[in-house]
Amino acid sequence: MRARVARGLRVAMWAVLPGELALVVCLVAGVRIPGGVLLTAEALVVGMLALEAYVMWPLYAARRRAGDTRREAGLAVVRAAVPVALRRLIVHEFRALHSLGLWTVRRRHRIPEGARPFSYTEPQTGIMWAFLFVSVVETVVLALVIPWPLVHAIVLVVDVYGIVIILALHAAAVTRPHLVGADGSLRLRYGALFDLRVPAAAIASARVERRFPDGGLVRVGEDGTLDLAVGSQTTVTVELTGPVEFVRPLGRRGSARTLRFHADDPRAVVAALTAPGLAAPPAVPPERAAHPALPTEDAVPPRASLTPERTAPSPPPAPPA
Repeated sequence: MRARVARGLRVAMWAVLPGELALVVCLVAGVRIPGGVLLTAEALVVGMLALEAYVMWPLYAARRRAGDTRREAGLAVVRAAVPVALRRLIVHEFRALHSLGLWTVRRRHRIPEGARPFSYTEPQTGIMWAFLFVSVVETVVLALVIPWPLVHAIVLVVDVYGIVIILALHAAAVTRPHLVGADGSLRLRYGALFDLRVPAAAIASARVERRFPDGGLVRVGEDGTLDLAVGSQTTVTVELTGPVEFVRPLGRRGSARTLRFHADDPRAVVAALTAPGLAAPPAVPPERAAHPALPTEDAVPPRASLTPERTAPSPPPAPPA
């Protein structure tokens, strides 16, 4: 019985929570909502919360008896009650809005010292600005066409929020680039939707290779190839020594042995992966810092400057006898 109620609550969350969020946005924006609509919405939310308590309290109590802390038990209840796709969508949206703030102040998200960032937004920049222009035109046209004040206000709030989300998605892609660490590790990202870390030991080879795969943003082939396409294209192919695990944008898991992704400068990415020592200058040991004049094993003698006599071209060789 409780299992059936839990499944029903999962379905109800997809309908009730987005509606409640839309009402909150309208109220914050100053839209006047009829009392009957507010009362009905609040009654639905209260009823859903009561059913949640009826279904999830035994799970919480069982986890507490098993030795979990309150936080751990509460997180377990949330995972059991809220669908993983809905949780990830909410998290993605908050991360995108956070990226919009970073983009405004011209900062990037968590780039470690010594890592090299590589952008990938060039193929989609024009498309995103086109979407933004169309959304602005749609907002203006609907504001002039809709005659009912309540509908006009709700549509205006939703359209403005959609414009903000478009900017946030592009900002997330700009502020979260691909990273190649100083040790040769690779971190593939696409905004706040996808994040994959590959250690340096797992990378066998890398090459520049332009492809135009079918499908959406993340596609995994039957041969274990992961395509992370931007603008329906990839420019870098990385072969791995073994499969690596990753999480799709909506929570599904997968593994891949070959990675194909897009970078605006693919040759620089391949050079950083094949020569990781060039990604950042090596750290100086303390004993070397105290005695900078001491030679090191890997030290390369400075190239001697040529004298003026040596700069002239050499004479041609004599003809053979």
